[in-house]
Amino acid sequence: MSLLHVSSPHFHKPVSSVEQVMKQVLLATIPGVLALTWFFGPGTLINIVFGSILALGFEAWALWLRGKDYKSPLKDHSIVVTATLLCIALPPYAPWWLITIGIGVSVLLGKHVFGGLGYNPFNPAMVGYVVLLVSFPLQMSSWTEPRGIGEVPGIIDAFTALFASSAYDGVTAATPLDLFRQNSGMLFEDLMSTTPELAGPIAGLGWDIVNLAFLAGGVWLLRQRIFTWHAPIGMLAAISLCALIGYDEGSSAGGGSVLFHLFSGATMFGAFFIITDPVSSAVSNKGRLIFGALVGVLVYLIRVYGNYPDAVAFGVLLLNFAAPLIDQYTQPTVYGTKKVEVDE
Repeated sequence: MSLLHVSSPHFHKPVSSVEQVMKQVLLATIPGVLALTWFFGPGTLINIVFGSILALGFEAWALWLRGKDYKSPLKDHSIVVTATLLCIALPPYAPWWLITIGIGVSVLLGKHVFGGLGYNPFNPAMVGYVVLLVSFPLQMSSWTEPRGIGEVPGIIDAFTALFASSAYDGVTAATPLDLFRQNSGMLFEDLMSTTPELAGPIAGLGWDIVNLAFLAGGVWLLRQRIFTWHAPIGMLAAISLCALIGYDEGSSAGGGSVLFHLFSGATMFGAFFIITDPVSSAVSNKGRLIFGALVGVLVYLIRVYGNYPDAVAFGVLLLNFAAPLIDQYTQPTVYGTKKVEVDE
């Protein structure tokens, strides 16, 4: 009887399909979405459902216009992920037209104008977000008061805000990063202790828990090997280093504490769900580390010295521009070969 001789390696893990990866990403957003729902009401959840339906419609329409199969690509859940990420970043009680514009820009301009899935040089969700932020700054800053300060809107309020925004009379409040940017005379510690919105244990009421929830989802994705640690750690390490350097012992002109920058705004959401996009970020592990670190530096600089309170979307899109250049200088050499310099 002949024996079957099998050479190493003896361990094989099948490559996950796009559908499997996208399902896991959607599952990982659940803790963060639940935290947002608890502190700000059901607006985010309803926006995600509404935005996902719009995204599927825009995706099918774009594929039909391009003469492509518009049925099977809808099953890989990638467009639902784009819609979910955008709607998480939007204020919970955004009107229907704001979500429609954002989804349309994300799908058509952020994705299909470049050739569809796998060809987009920019993160589609962040393309839609930045267009909305620049075009409609008032609507994009209309966050409600978190639980513990004001009354959390209910599901009827959420549908009213979505489809009849003129009839919705909600109470808005500044986010911790808004309050930090507007501070002109108080010491950082005094600002944190005297402002109700900043009364959370780490970085603002509700926002620290939301960031911890997205951190938990991101760590789970790391354990599932959906992406490597390089980009998230690079971004978080860069923000921490910049905040440590710029803290200035808490003066009003300082940059805020390390924990404040790590657990406020969209820090953890951006680190684990935005910059880890495999299409629009760097390719090599070294490149991803540099990519994430530069995003972190830009986020800190724009938060402290720019005109926008949070800057994850701007940092990501600017580094999407630079990703090919980063790849050019960080591609590993194939074993047994040498790099050849080409005269130009």
